[in-house]
Amino acid sequence: MSAPATTLQDIIAHAKEYGFVFPSSEIYDGLQAVYDYGQNGVELKNNLKNAWWKAMTQLNDNIVGIDAAIFMHPLTWKASGHVDGFNDPMIDNKDSKKRYRADQLLEGKAEVLTNEGKKDEAQALLNKMGQLLGAEDLEGVKNLIIEEGIVCPVSGTSNWTDVRQFNLMFSTQVGSVAEDSNTIYLRPETAQGIFVNFLNVQKSGRMKIPFGIAQIGKAFRNEIVARQFTFRMREFEQMEMQFFVRPGSEMEWYETWKENRLSFHKAIGLPTESLQYHDHEKLAHYANAAVDIEYKFPFGFREIEGIHSRTDFDLRNHQELSKKKQQYFDPEVNPETGKPFGNYIPFVVETSVGADRLFLATFCNAFTKEMVGEGDKQKERTYLKLHPALAPIKAAVLPLVKKDGLAEIAEEITNSLKPYFRAVYDDSGAIGKRYTRQDLIGTPYCIAVDYETKDDNCVTIRHRDSMEQERVPIAELKDRIGKEVAVERILEAI
Repeated sequence: MSAPATTLQDIIAHAKEYGFVFPSSEIYDGLQAVYDYGQNGVELKNNLKNAWWKAMTQLNDNIVGIDAAIFMHPLTWKASGHVDGFNDPMIDNKDSKKRYRADQLLEGKAEVLTNEGKKDEAQALLNKMGQLLGAEDLEGVKNLIIEEGIVCPVSGTSNWTDVRQFNLMFSTQVGSVAEDSNTIYLRPETAQGIFVNFLNVQKSGRMKIPFGIAQIGKAFRNEIVARQFTFRMREFEQMEMQFFVRPGSEMEWYETWKENRLSFHKAIGLPTESLQYHDHEKLAHYANAAVDIEYKFPFGFREIEGIHSRTDFDLRNHQELSKKKQQYFDPEVNPETGKPFGNYIPFVVETSVGADRLFLATFCNAFTKEMVGEGDKQKERTYLKLHPALAPIKAAVLPLVKKDGLAEIAEEITNSLKPYFRAVYDDSGAIGKRYTRQDLIGTPYCIAVDYETKDDNCVTIRHRDSMEQERVPIAELKDRIGKEVAVERILEAI
């Protein structure tokens, strides 16, 4: 007998019950597509961000980090193309009054065709959609939806409005008096904060091409169709790195970062069979190459990271609009001319991973249901099989009973471990229930203090995944567990 397949509802329920993710403002019935990270969720998310940050800035001598402001001069978004072109194709069903993204309706149809074994038809549909969107033929997109027999899931009808573009940026005003205020935007991406600081970082850090700038920060998009838990939200966090390279070398670096980023996802524990590349059918206005790294969620393969060759689009546009040169002087000798490369606007290769999507992928991958025991005693076991370096709590110290000095020994052990990694003390309930409680939040090691501990200064370590137990001297706990839960284990695997 095998455990039932995991659904997204299983993930959502577990995340809430065990302190990982809560609906935002839940006492007021929540706010659609906005979530709060609970006491365990924030630890897991911070551990993921820490692993990414160190993988970028610690493993690479030529990558540094910044933290740019969320508010930026409005012309930033004019130069980037967001004011004129940051749109999603929307379509309404006249009967249900529900609004949908037209491209997602077509992608859903393609997914159905793929599941039916009609991969060629699915690909042809995606290709056709890409061509129509690329040509901004919105009437053609509507006709394609009708031709494919796509109906509203609520009304069951194909009584569609025309497709139109909807800008996704949130706007607000800055200024003390409304009449004198200027419209500014909540940033829809973190990348532009890097681009406008390109020369500041290059000059102050004496950086030489190629080099990268990394950033973790919040971004905001007015998603009309926000769904699938933390996968698509209106307020989200990005982990981006913009890598500045010599024009003509961008495709070599594009392939390098494509492989490097896949290695990172494997290093944090996402299995090879649940990851895949997906080349873009329709390139963004700034790109000459783009690929997504997709993870197999309970709702199918979806993007968790994008690698884009952005050419010199951003720096060139900022140079033209700001009238400030965004150039780099390259003293290296061009082998073709025998002269220095001189001044040029660098090309950019971007790696952009959604912290919230990575959190969800990691959580889904870790959520494990399995049958344990034999015969009539067989039962279902649920636990989070997180990489030890990512687990919210690394070790839980559990006295067998609260009397006879065992609790005091357990508390002393807990306090001795706290400076090195996150350890907690727990004496509530039977020890079997305490093991289960720690399993459900992904704690990799439980340390049991029993009566023998008073005689031999040893404790029993219980391993989360295998449930195996071993006797270990108290003096060895810091080094034994500390080694396994360190972020260095992830960095070593990249």
